Amino acid sequence: MTDFDAVRDYLTGLQDRICAAMEGADGAARFHEDAWTRPDESASGGLAGGGRTRIMRDGAVFEQAGIGFSDVRGTRLPPSATANRPELTGASWRAVGVSLVFHPRNPYLPTTHANVRHFRAERDGATVASWFGGGFDLTPFYPFDEDVLHWHRTARALCEPFGSQARYEAHKRWCDEYFFLKHRDETRGVGGLFFDDLADDFERDFAYLRAVGDGFLDAWLPIVERRKATPWGERERQFQLYRRGRYVEFNLVWDRGTHFGLQSGGRSESILMSMPPLARWEYGFEPEPGSPEARLADYLRPRDWLAELG
Repeated sequence: MTDFDAVRDYLTGLQDRICAAMEGADGAARFHEDAWTRPDESASGGLAGGGRTRIMRDGAVFEQAGIGFSDVRGTRLPPSATANRPELTGASWRAVGVSLVFHPRNPYLPTTHANVRHFRAERDGATVASWFGGGFDLTPFYPFDEDVLHWHRTARALCEPFGSQARYEAHKRWCDEYFFLKHRDETRGVGGLFFDDLADDFERDFAYLRAVGDGFLDAWLPIVERRKATPWGERERQFQLYRRGRYVEFNLVWDRGTHFGLQSGGRSESILMSMPPLARWEYGFEPEPGSPEARLADYLRPRDWLAELG
């Protein structure tokens, strides 16, 4: 088995484990799998490969939960991918990854996202680039300090074997900077971890990828259990839909993964599975001062959560 195949096998198993855990947490709905393939169009620079997109809808806990695995390759990268990486120009490439976005029904339960991926490019039979990327982040509408603290403690703990506090601080900061809506001057949520272009040592970097992938359930499931039965009403629902609009804005305007997938000719249905099933926009909305909705603004900026809340 090649090292790339080892990454692929880990990722397919991760998708299976997360699906089983989410079905258990929901208790009612099940994932529907949409397996897809792309014909070999490498001669013309198009994508080839395939994947399996899994969607769970209208559950007791999750309004929509999507988790996709993909293994795609091509012979030409879009200009956005090669602008700062000239070594990738004209290279053939292969990318494998798992990405998920879960949109709960209950406004007190945050939306969450996670992604783990591996990329490799070759020219004339030689590897010109190979790296890992990934992370997870949390987007609450009605934040709870207990949940934010647990999320970041879990993130820090999984980083400890790979550089202890320094790695957590670096990848936490990267997450804050990446998931930032510049046109709104706010973070997408309370952050977590984000890393890209990790290419120091294959075995160590792959171990970190596994720690992040496996750590997602440790970070997420306790929050689901705490918040899934919290009573809510129409006011909370309308605020949730309004804030989901920000999620859409980030994914379409700023997210590099969405841009790469669409510009490289990827499968639109799978790329856009991160979109919420319902969202709304309201011109000039301002929450009532002192309200629970107004409280969210204090959480949409980079903060040292472990120092402030721990």
